[in-house]
Amino acid sequence: MSSPTGLDAALATLDDARRRHRAVMSTSADRAAKAVRDQVVEGLLRSGTRLPEERLAAAIGVSRNTLREALSQLVAERILVREPNRGVVVATPSVDDVRDVYRVRRIIEPAAMREGRPTGDVAALALAVDEGRVADAAGDVDAVASANQHFHRAVVALAGSPRLDAQMDQLLAEMRLFFHQMVRPDQFHRPYLEQNSDIAELVLQGDRATAAELLADYLAGAEEELVEALGP
Repeated sequence: MSSPTGLDAALATLDDARRRHRAVMSTSADRAAKAVRDQVVEGLLRSGTRLPEERLAAAIGVSRNTLREALSQLVAERILVREPNRGVVVATPSVDDVRDVYRVRRIIEPAAMREGRPTGDVAALALAVDEGRVADAAGDVDAVASANQHFHRAVVALAGSPRLDAQMDQLLAEMRLFFHQMVRPDQFHRPYLEQNSDIAELVLQGDRATAAELLADYLAGAEEELVEALGP
């Protein structure tokens, strides 16, 4: 279960975003759901964290009714769950969840790599690689995990599909919850930094087919590592 510090940090981030964007989310349950989902993706809201409606609604700048609609959406996405006597909490995924998420990722990510638009934002891949290296040099494991998330989001963004981007956001939220259950997440993330670099370099050279093959192998290996780490 996460510490209160994680919740407080997430609420502060949401409140800051609301102030900077002048509460543009105030009438949209979809945007409120995205705001909460993003805090899971970035690692501030962790498995087992209870989400207090009043504080969360105020931080995002929405009514409690709108927030409840957003939370119901995230429950349907398996990012949150409802627990008796606790309300809505961030989900704790299972090995079956890992298997299913990676099944979807192996379909989406290599295809986005192979068939993405020639004008796709290839530079975003290199930026995520650099972000990961800087975080690793600083010994910031959470930031390394975030950089890895940003890399895979950039992979799917090559397809130029808002629908795929939305699907990837859901998958990345679940991925972050997988990472939180690992005893030594640093040992999981660090080896993938160089693999990300190799894939990005292939894409920059125009060899997307080889990059897609490498990515498919990479995802298969990561799945087995996570399954072993989470255990039966």
